[in-house]
Amino acid sequence: MRITFIGLFLLSVFNLYAQQIPKTVSKIGLMQKIINKDTVIEKDTSKENKEPRYFYITASTNGFVNAKGGFAERFIPSVEFGKTYGIFDIGLATGQFNTLTNDTTRFVEFRPTINIFSKGRFSEGLCLGAGYVFGAKQALLTEICNSINFNISEKVEVAIMQGFYYFDGTNSSRNMQYMGLALTYNLLKNHSVNLRRKKEAIISDR
Repeated sequence: MRITFIGLFLLSVFNLYAQQIPKTVSKIGLMQKIINKDTVIEKDTSKENKEPRYFYITASTNGFVNAKGGFAERFIPSVEFGKTYGIFDIGLATGQFNTLTNDTTRFVEFRPTINIFSKGRFSEGLCLGAGYVFGAKQALLTEICNSINFNISEKVEVAIMQGFYYFDGTNSSRNMQYMGLALTYNLLKNHSVNLRRKKEAIISDR
């Protein structure tokens, strides 16, 4: 009798343990799905709107066209840091219009850009900027440009740019056309809601 009772007790414990194994495996699988899902909420995540919001940094290599001078006089390197609000970017750029060492043409510019068209990974942007050229007689700077952008991934984007710079001074003014390339890196956290929204915006055909 004692042996039979012990056997029944052990059998009951084994059956109870066997019933708990599928539940444990299910909970582990659910936790793995949650971990892999984009659920990180960032401080700048918009709860009201479903638009991605994130910071970005852009490096541009433009050059004047239809102008006199060598490469150093035409080359326009610049760096822009800003924030994206859905289809609208607000950035602050700094760079140099003339890379000759004996010229002072460094500038700073406020650059708002709006996305006027998007289809999958491609989009088109329109920029209207304003800034100041340090140490120049034509110091007031304005810019109008448009770009064709391609999203390589959620974080990396390349663009072909073309536009005009307008320089105004007390006694003179001029305008210059430019073309160039830009590389943008979006500062998105892995597994974040903003990253998921950016991905949805890229793959959407609407």
